[in-house]
Amino acid sequence: MKAGLKRFLWLWLSPLGLFLAGLQRAFLTGQADPWDWGLSAALLLAMVGLLLSRRGWLMQVWVTLGGVGTVLIFCTLAAGRAPAPLAVAGFLAVALLATFGGASLGSFPFASSEVEKSQGSPMRFSARSKRTGVGLSLLILAAVLVWRGPAQPVRPVPARPDLAVITGLPLFWDEAGQGEPRDAPIVTLLRTRFTVIPMDNPLQLTGAGARRLLLAQPRALAPAQLVAIDQWVRDGGTILVLADPLLRWPSSLPLGDRRRAPSISQLQPLLHHWGAAPLAIEDREVRRIIDGDLLTLSGAQLYAMGDDRRIVHRKRLGRGEVVLLGDADLIDDRLWLADPAHPLDPRYWVADTPAGLVRWLGGAAIAGDRRWMRESRDVIRGLRWALLAGMIWAMLGAIRLRRDGRGFSPGTEREYGGAKDNKSG
Repeated sequence: MKAGLKRFLWLWLSPLGLFLAGLQRAFLTGQADPWDWGLSAALLLAMVGLLLSRRGWLMQVWVTLGGVGTVLIFCTLAAGRAPAPLAVAGFLAVALLATFGGASLGSFPFASSEVEKSQGSPMRFSARSKRTGVGLSLLILAAVLVWRGPAQPVRPVPARPDLAVITGLPLFWDEAGQGEPRDAPIVTLLRTRFTVIPMDNPLQLTGAGARRLLLAQPRALAPAQLVAIDQWVRDGGTILVLADPLLRWPSSLPLGDRRRAPSISQLQPLLHHWGAAPLAIEDREVRRIIDGDLLTLSGAQLYAMGDDRRIVHRKRLGRGEVVLLGDADLIDDRLWLADPAHPLDPRYWVADTPAGLVRWLGGAAIAGDRRWMRESRDVIRGLRWALLAGMIWAMLGAIRLRRDGRGFSPGTEREYGGAKDNKSG
């Protein structure tokens, strides 16, 4: 009875520890990606393999599959669809490599005295060295997979078209550093797809040669400057307008300071000329799927263009195109990035904002189909079924191992493939 309980606890608590260790990272970003459990799987399962090195390969595999299955069930139910096949394969490979790597390191150093006596000293040390080398190789391969796994940082593309940026937001300077140059995280990412050109005066657009423009909550523009933007678009330019009626971008500058971004959009004359009529303001933070991307919006403006009423509008003007979105807060890194130090790593994103911006501006697409957790009830359902399935899997494993006679105490004949029988023979 005691041995059966011990087997069950190993088979249940080890996968549970793995699942809980990676859950914090998943909740940090809201992504239901098995790769978020990659590092915890490599570390914990290497230790589990080391501790279970004398319990037989079946128990090691059962623990590993229990941990992997628990994670995959949660990811599938929380996101409403199965994880990407490449992420599943990579996560499973890391788990198995770590388990067998740890088991290879732990199998020989604790060999019984009977086994040691049955072999000559040179043979024993040769076998031990070989197993140690195999174990280290497997662990190194698992570490490489975690480091160079399916989700990789965004890399710059070779051909980057010019992108002019006109904004009143602190995208190119550090407000806390008294105006020192510093790219905001969203600009760091845009530079991987465009040659970014900061610009103060729209009258410079024609001479700059840029055919793409990000107009994000600019300061008040003169009528001639608004006319220049309109003509530039009609001549073939693509413009993404972020016009926020209720900017919540935090600022340490005092009210009235001219360096602060405008709290309300001052582009209404230009937008009215393009046929955009402001409607209701959604005075709260919401997460929405827009054009296939998950975006976090804060105080967004709904616009009407003809019979269309939506958050994002696309309209052809002459030979050019306007993309209008009634929110500028969405490019604040607090709404799309978990860690400002890693803007190029999609595993730290909490929204698809960079991918959406690049697509609207016509840049090279950012690869990756991120799985986002859905409603809280889906997350709770995923937790419930993942834990229940893990417990059932542990119970089945305990029964199977008991029938097979696996999981004996260290030092028995079964642990070393019948070494004692070989001696007697």
